[in-house]
Amino acid sequence: MSPMHAWLERRVGRASYAIHGGGRNVIGDVIAFYFRDPKDACGFMVAFPDLELADGTVSPTYSSPSAPSGNVPDEDIEVCNLYNQTMAVDAMRQLFAGLDNYTGNLEPGAVYPDRLAPIIRHKPDGLQLVNARWGMPSPPSVLKTARDPGVTNVRNLSSSHWRRWLGPAHRCLVPVTSFSEPKPGGIQWFAPAEEGQPMFFAGIELRSWKSLRKVKDGETVDDLFAFLTCAPNAEVGSVHPKAMPVILTNPAEWQTWLGAPFEIAALLQRPLPDGRLQLVQGAI
Repeated sequence: MSPMHAWLERRVGRASYAIHGGGRNVIGDVIAFYFRDPKDACGFMVAFPDLELADGTVSPTYSSPSAPSGNVPDEDIEVCNLYNQTMAVDAMRQLFAGLDNYTGNLEPGAVYPDRLAPIIRHKPDGLQLVNARWGMPSPPSVLKTARDPGVTNVRNLSSSHWRRWLGPAHRCLVPVTSFSEPKPGGIQWFAPAEEGQPMFFAGIELRSWKSLRKVKDGETVDDLFAFLTCAPNAEVGSVHPKAMPVILTNPAEWQTWLGAPFEIAALLQRPLPDGRLQLVQGAI
């Protein structure tokens, strides 16, 4: 079995992908892969970066009849749907005194939509590090079925759907060491320009939410999170001119996002200053 087929069997499962076609054209060898879940397609491209996507499939205007229900037109659905997190628990405890860890042995690595990832959130007497599922509830108006795949990125803070979760009690920090944005032919990774600079996405979180995320699992009760997006800075804009995640890099910003009134905290929804990120070859 080839490494590609082994990856598909192990990570996706035989019932959730298909391979059709093959042959050559003016570009070279061509083969078609079909996935039930776009998240698996994204993971496949990351696992095999030497593959080149067909023209148009990463264009912002590309559409497919298999696009998942739950996509929200006024949110940045194509922004940063893959990031990496390698910060150790001890490093986070040095940044946040008294931080309680409920993640066990925190596993570093890539984070995909609808997967568990660490977040820093409030507890009655301080802060706690927990695992939550990436994807907040979708607005009911955009759902075509009972299944809700979740919304990973939030930009429209004036929406009545999001306003109920913008108070300090629902705000969180999402640790990140590098993140990606789509580009023609694949993805581009970004990391802090200053080595070792801690970064967090400005997030919102929700606890014990019952929903149907995957039909095969039935209804589940999950702790959920998503993070804010904004206009891009120079580095991200050179690759992806639509948007970038809201990134916080210093203690004053972290404390403001976690505890300030919304009118003040909302001012943090702005691009990271130019020059603070670098383009890198892969995840860090």
